[in-house]
Amino acid sequence: MKRSVEEKNWLEQQNVIVCRCEDVTLDEVRRAIAQGATTLDELKRLLRVGMGPCQGRTCRELLARELAEHLGKPVGEIMPPTFRPPAKPVKLGLVSRLAEDVPRAGGDSSLEGGESR
Repeated sequence: MKRSVEEKNWLEQQNVIVCRCEDVTLDEVRRAIAQGATTLDELKRLLRVGMGPCQGRTCRELLARELAEHLGKPVGEIMPPTFRPPAKPVKLGLVSRLAEDVPRAGGDSSLEGGESR
């Protein structure tokens, strides 16, 4: 995908923020790529890009395009980052009730009070 002149001029500014949620600049992204990052997951682990409230909806395309340009690949060959959504939200009250039912370390409470086996 070819970039427009306006986009190239905009991207020439090294201090432009590409991930607003995590306040990551284009220069930081380019340095990470120069140091060996080759996937969106690696950029995510190194710089926290895509881990803010928008979950990469704002920066993912820019990051993929930057990686593609550096690696000499089409943007479509850049794999999307992996993510692990929570299985199911659980209320803290439920967790605390479950914790009360878990046996304590040290044995059965019915054996307290001097009874022996």
